[in-house]
Amino acid sequence: MGNRTRRPIFRTLLNSDPIHHSNDEDDYAHPESSSSSSTPLASGRSSPYIKSPWTRLSPLMNAFDENYFPQHTLIGSLVREEGHVYSLAASGDMLYTGSDSKNIRVWKNLKEFSGFKSNSGLVKAVVAYGNKMFTGHQDGKIRVWNVSPNDAKSHKQIGTLPTLKDYIKSSVNPKNYVRVRRNRKVLRIKHYDAVSCLSLNQDRGLLYSGSWDKTLKVWRLSDFKCLETVNAHDDAVNSVAAGFDGLVFTGSADGTAKVWRRELKGRSTKHFLVHVLLKQENAVTALAVNPSMAVFYCGSSDGAVNFWSVEKQLCHGGVLTGHKQAVLCLATAGNLVLSGSADKTICVWRREVSGAHTCLSVLTGHAGPVKCLAIHEDRESTEEEDRRWIVYSGSLDRSVKVWRLSENAPDLLQLKVMLEQYAADMHPPPDDGRLSSSSPPTRGD
Repeated sequence: MGNRTRRPIFRTLLNSDPIHHSNDEDDYAHPESSSSSSTPLASGRSSPYIKSPWTRLSPLMNAFDENYFPQHTLIGSLVREEGHVYSLAASGDMLYTGSDSKNIRVWKNLKEFSGFKSNSGLVKAVVAYGNKMFTGHQDGKIRVWNVSPNDAKSHKQIGTLPTLKDYIKSSVNPKNYVRVRRNRKVLRIKHYDAVSCLSLNQDRGLLYSGSWDKTLKVWRLSDFKCLETVNAHDDAVNSVAAGFDGLVFTGSADGTAKVWRRELKGRSTKHFLVHVLLKQENAVTALAVNPSMAVFYCGSSDGAVNFWSVEKQLCHGGVLTGHKQAVLCLATAGNLVLSGSADKTICVWRREVSGAHTCLSVLTGHAGPVKCLAIHEDRESTEEEDRRWIVYSGSLDRSVKVWRLSENAPDLLQLKVMLEQYAADMHPPPDDGRLSSSSPPTRGD
């Protein structure tokens, strides 16, 4: 009973209406934006809405020489009046943002490029696949959009999942219906509650969708057919991540993180439960996979991030503790893993060769919970030994912030030493007065 009293309260933070209801503009005034590895980059209490949506920060505002040591920097902030940001997707030089305003905005080269509108508000998930976009919505639908090859600004809805053809075909057979709450009957191939998460397995041509209806659905990208419905959890599915070695990971408000494998059964393939990696009181709120390192990360409502790595099998590697409140999103790239939280911060971790994780910095600047993250390699980075990444963070403060991260940035302890050395180099101690500052010392015979 204790679990049932806590989860609905947390669910409002995680998936439902925005937790911030004030109309006072000062509540969204941006404080100083900084990271632990740099001094504040910008500040101001004036309304962001009277300015251009994109505020670019001058590189002259960096307090330290970038060549002296690598750092994490805030590039800029995107602020719109139209809603809290719930989902992000980076594809090539495009950024897609989903909110509770029915609009999906498209940004290119850090400028507003285009946009398209759905018939349902609260875009909870966005993924890109070639010239197509998939968006998951509060109304239980997955909408499919086509990007015109002749006009990249043109996005046209070409259908929903399940397709109308499959919906009609399935509705004829009574065996295709399942009984849900309030004694209703719904088609098995359709989500009857909010679509909370989407994940692609491009190698196998599959799209996975998780929902508050407790199920995981598997869709074939070639014809948008629903191949399978998995009764995955006892409560809402909050996150799904297609992983390495054909594995699929799911996390739920029931406090479990599960691993599934797609295997051949007769003339078809099905997903079978392989492991229950985590079973706890706290809801599982975010998942991420680093396929190149075969590491799986799992964030929870208690602010912890558990991780597992593959040796001969999945083995628990430890817990990353950097947040005071729930972890709402995770992202990986290279040897970095990022966690966004309801405490309004983003922790940047680096996985070392030993398998241990070092906290490089804590990015601050958002005025609301950090709900989503997207990341891609910095195309302007020219140093092979120092890979750099562009990170987008979406928040319930209605903004998207853009950061540049370095894999070789010093950790917090190293940074303290380097800053002290930097200060010493920039401000050497005065001489003791025994030598004239106007003439160099002379060497005696």
